[in-house]
Amino acid sequence: MEETTINFGSKKIAVVTGANKGIGLEISKQLAAKGVGVVLTARDVKRGTEAAENLKASGFSDVVFHQLDVTEPTTIASLANFLETQFGKLDILVNNAGVVGSVYLTADYDPVQTYETARDCLKTNYYGLKQLTEALVPLLQKSEAARIVNVSSGLGQLRNIGNEKAKKELGDADNLNEEKVDKLVEEFLEDVKQDSIESKGWPLSISAYIVSKAALNAYTRLLAKKYPHIAINAVGPGYTKTDLNNNSGILTVEEAAVGPVRLALIAETRISGLFFNRNEESTFD
Repeated sequence: MEETTINFGSKKIAVVTGANKGIGLEISKQLAAKGVGVVLTARDVKRGTEAAENLKASGFSDVVFHQLDVTEPTTIASLANFLETQFGKLDILVNNAGVVGSVYLTADYDPVQTYETARDCLKTNYYGLKQLTEALVPLLQKSEAARIVNVSSGLGQLRNIGNEKAKKELGDADNLNEEKVDKLVEEFLEDVKQDSIESKGWPLSISAYIVSKAALNAYTRLLAKKYPHIAINAVGPGYTKTDLNNNSGILTVEEAAVGPVRLALIAETRISGLFFNRNEESTFD
């Protein structure tokens, strides 16, 4: 079957992951409202298609859905091929897809983490994001003003981790490398398996989520060093009412999307390798 040609004209092209609902959907909406052509992605084809169609029905014509599961390399390759064929470049990548790494066993906010949920959390929030970003960097390099926005969390700041080795290595920007980050993630998962997260100083509640965001923050710094011509930043959107936290948050998705959208459209390339708490520059510590 021949693929329909999509014409976004001279608009900037953005990919938003995990965008069929919540903050990702709102980021897509706000970018489209600012004249960006949006490729809205999600794992579930039905939900993703509906989300894109609903935005179009609301007057945002330059929105298209493409299926993406960041843990599945075939879907990453399919998206990269689609972008290359349709647009020949990518201007903005918003890495928003994420899972909490725990399950809710009761109606109130009481998440329970198992080894399997922890492993899946790191697979999505850290490893999957890395795989996608590496696949799309060649297309971003064809843009005149490329931006990568990694949707992180204030929980990923190092003050929330008691493991001294992790805190020291992730905080040492001058000597940080991807191998060190990967190794710390592997050590954490082994500690979860051995039921030793408390004795090793890892957070007791939603620890996989916290570690995944700390690893993502470190990866953001590394990416920014590696690709100085792309503005690459991490942002904690704030504690938002979403399915991720059983809707226990304080902010609306409209409020939460403002920070990521601002960084996606930021004019200054030199604003890179930083962590923002909503709209304010913060620290990785």
